[in-house]
Amino acid sequence: MFDMFGMMGKMKEVQAKIKEAQEKLKDITVTAESGAGLVKATVDGQRKLLKIEIDETIMNVGDREMVNDLVVAAVNNAMLTAAERAQEEMKKQTEGLLPNIPGLDLGSFGL
Repeated sequence: MFDMFGMMGKMKEVQAKIKEAQEKLKDITVTAESGAGLVKATVDGQRKLLKIEIDETIMNVGDREMVNDLVVAAVNNAMLTAAERAQEEMKKQTEGLLPNIPGLDLGSFGL
């Protein structure tokens, strides 16, 4: 027979674990670079940009478009890596709580 109360308890446990995992995402930091390290971007596991570092040697070049492109590339690389690490953390935190459903994207839980 279907155990509604057991199912509700399990869902509360899953929600608590997901919330806990989301809080831990603040502690994940990822730095990515572009232009052989001339531009570095640091993001956290919640995909918030924390820091941009631009080597002053490219500021003297005077090519604003190149600097813009390097910043965008570094930020995009950091965001992608942070998203991957966040998803790994969510899987680790909720392992055994959620059924193995093909196509279940933990990113839909607020990541």
